[in-house]
Amino acid sequence: MPQNVAEQIVAQLMDAGVKRIYGIVGDSLNPIVDAVRRTGGAAEGGIDWIHVRHEETAAFAAAADAELTGELAVCAGSCGPGNLHLINGLFDAQRSGVPVLAIASHIPSLQIGSGYFQETHPERLFTECSDYCEMILTPEQSPRVVNSAIRHATAGSSVSVIVLPGDLAELHSTGEFPPFVAARPGRIAPDERSVADLAAAIDKAEKIAIFAGEGVRDAREEVIAFAGHLRAPMGHSLRGKQWIQYDNRFDVGMSGLLGYGAIDHAMHEVDLLLMVGTDFPYDQFLPDGAKTVIAQIDVDAQRLGRRAGVTHPIHGDVGLTLAALRARTAAKTDDTFLEHTLKRYRKAMKDSVAAYTDSDAQPIHPERAMSVIDRVAASDAVFTADTGMGNVWQARYVTPGPERRLLASWRHGSMANALPHAFGAQMAYPDRQVIAIAGDGGLSMLLGELITVAAYDLPLNVFVFNNSTLGMVKAEMLVAGFPDFGVDVPMVDFAAVGRALGFHAQRVTDPADLEVAASAALAHRGPSIVDIVTDPDALSMPASITAEQVAGFGMSMAKLVLGAKDSGGIGAVLETAKSNIKHIRSL
Repeated sequence: MPQNVAEQIVAQLMDAGVKRIYGIVGDSLNPIVDAVRRTGGAAEGGIDWIHVRHEETAAFAAAADAELTGELAVCAGSCGPGNLHLINGLFDAQRSGVPVLAIASHIPSLQIGSGYFQETHPERLFTECSDYCEMILTPEQSPRVVNSAIRHATAGSSVSVIVLPGDLAELHSTGEFPPFVAARPGRIAPDERSVADLAAAIDKAEKIAIFAGEGVRDAREEVIAFAGHLRAPMGHSLRGKQWIQYDNRFDVGMSGLLGYGAIDHAMHEVDLLLMVGTDFPYDQFLPDGAKTVIAQIDVDAQRLGRRAGVTHPIHGDVGLTLAALRARTAAKTDDTFLEHTLKRYRKAMKDSVAAYTDSDAQPIHPERAMSVIDRVAASDAVFTADTGMGNVWQARYVTPGPERRLLASWRHGSMANALPHAFGAQMAYPDRQVIAIAGDGGLSMLLGELITVAAYDLPLNVFVFNNSTLGMVKAEMLVAGFPDFGVDVPMVDFAAVGRALGFHAQRVTDPADLEVAASAALAHRGPSIVDIVTDPDALSMPASITAEQVAGFGMSMAKLVLGAKDSGGIGAVLETAKSNIKHIRSL
């Protein structure tokens, strides 16, 4: 039987199947860390303490661990600043809907409310990034709070936070803790009347498109079969890409700010748009519900109709709902709209997405670099991508497949996520190929975690797209009509940094060297880093461009020409145009 509260908490986590806790040791957290030490580690059936260099990394790593394994992952931080550093990664985990439990240790209970050293109020601070946050007040209460935290995180695929005063962790535990038996998830059947109403609308519509998201991951075959039943083109969100794009003859690309393909046009040409398992946030890319019939299917009723004017909201399991709809609707036979959209998609892939994948230009076009990495990577590789341009290149040039996985800060949009996500993925699957697509800005922010990777001698592969600028922010400024300012940073030789830490490291400036460098890095059985010097003027073009965006871009170019002498003038304009001329011609 556990002797103190900390040991009891660790025993409960072991009972729930937890194998790792990511964090940094210190003062109020020491009783938990010592309890972990006493378990003997995962190799002996206990828990491993994974020592990172920043608690933000602990939370990001736990989020990636949980997303890939589907199991509860845990992170921890000491009182005050220690657990405050967890918050950003926990926001990412909560918004991504993955089961993570955070242990936020606290100052001594006697001192709470006295303005004590490092005092904060974690039970208040963590409420917005969690669905369960409670402070343990007594040894008798502890087993119930921990059990509830585990239940909330695993049942709701969300974040739970336990606040634990350091002195209470050392008190003698009382009573037994309830055993944790995971509940098997059920399936929500749709309302029959709602299905009948939507079926009638489908039979009436001549042009139909499907827009799929993350929620189709367990209903892939049903969604593709339904597209065939309706002869409907199908697009996807960024989160839906890995589940629905591969081996899908109805796929017409991705919409949104990072999008490509023909789905954006299709959604505005249809009589009926069927949104399946998606909470796509960018309403400017969705059609007007007053002009187009929009139906939405989701297992979470709170998401229905909050992005667009949905006239047919259906709360239910995607697979069960589509099966019911298929039984009630007549099969469509006219392929005209489908073939028209597929043709437009093929043109977009050739003229825009593939525009620079064979470029020999220097600095290297990022499109070429990403396409090479995609080609030489394993069929079951895990890719993580930094928010910003890294996300663009992953979205457009990583080819999904049944075994490949893509991770990013999908909905929180945090910088610096690629390396800590990759670290958590590699800890969960030490023998699997893990590839971090890092921007120089993102990698710089948590650069110390290269030390963590080296300390654990992980076979983690970091590809740095090094353009010495915050590329996505630069593009946002130009489109909004501002000359880019404050986005450039000094050129850093990340290969030299990696080499100093014992990484297999190479710096690439010639596109002809990309394949050899990428292949050597992926074959190395240890940490590797490839520093790719890329074109800072390479821009990503969204699926559709508004007149306002064109006007804004033109205005920013004019300001560069006519503005201050340090803005770059006509030379900057010419370099930007030269780097994107193929994209511009394809619009």
